[in-house]
Amino acid sequence: MKATTQTTPPKLAAPGAGLPAIEHFFANLMVRWKAGRTGRVAATATFAKESEAVLHLLATTPADQLRTPVLIRRLPGLEDSSRYWSVLMTVDHLRIVNDHICGVMASLCAGKVPDRAASTAAVKPDDAVGASVIPVFKQSCCDFNNMVAAQGDLKTEARFDHPWFGPMDAAGWHFMAGFHMSLHRRQMERILTGLKR
Repeated sequence: MKATTQTTPPKLAAPGAGLPAIEHFFANLMVRWKAGRTGRVAATATFAKESEAVLHLLATTPADQLRTPVLIRRLPGLEDSSRYWSVLMTVDHLRIVNDHICGVMASLCAGKVPDRAASTAAVKPDDAVGASVIPVFKQSCCDFNNMVAAQGDLKTEARFDHPWFGPMDAAGWHFMAGFHMSLHRRQMERILTGLKR
């Protein structure tokens, strides 16, 4: 299915519906394998590279295109409900998740497990979000980097459940932040490709 702009929102699965079962099974294996083999330096570098790529896409896209939602072909790892977003909605989602992972990691490094369950449905963006989200996204990246730099060992005994991939220590969540940013950077690229058609 090609990326398309539409005048009416398409009917998609409900937020939080997750991934198809077979995809979820293999994604779980892949994420756990990669998370276990990605060290702190590499995870930090991935987060920096992907956040810079997101900012570059924002800087090189005409402002009037940033708010236009585009229906894209679903990327592996992307919920169906997330296929009809604008670039700014994607950035809003990244900002929300950056803040959540930042809090989770800080808690785990302090030996505490957050008392609220993680939920993909709870981190969906505002469909009316405007360009004011861009500096807030930048700040979320800075806050995340500063939090990581302030921590000691990320291989924590305390673990917190990812809604799809189960319990992760702070190092696992550190990996997840860059991995997540990469997924949605590719989503933004598909949205921008759809806008050119």
